[in-house]
Amino acid sequence: MRWWPFSRKSSDSGDNLHIKGTRVWLDELREICEMNHDNPESGRMQVREMQIEWKDAQAREELGSTLFEGLERRAFQLIRATDEEWLGWLDDDEFWKPGWRTMKIEDNEP
Repeated sequence: MRWWPFSRKSSDSGDNLHIKGTRVWLDELREICEMNHDNPESGRMQVREMQIEWKDAQAREELGSTLFEGLERRAFQLIRATDEEWLGWLDDDEFWKPGWRTMKIEDNEP
């Protein structure tokens, strides 16, 4: 009989999934983009492939709707960007922070 509480083994049945956090998803996206800094078209294709992975993860409930929307917003900006804009997004640290949102300047003017 084991009475010492610190020696108890976890009651995990092993079916708990490791779910990626926001930072991991963003880092993976940024890494793909930076690896293709000199070939934006290849980077855009890989971003499109990542979108499929995000949709699958969301269907498995491993990716929350807020994070999914944030990743999709970034993907939209990256996919539609010119080659020069692509490099600009890569260098924009604010773009890669959790909670980033696109906002048109025209929408904020009175």
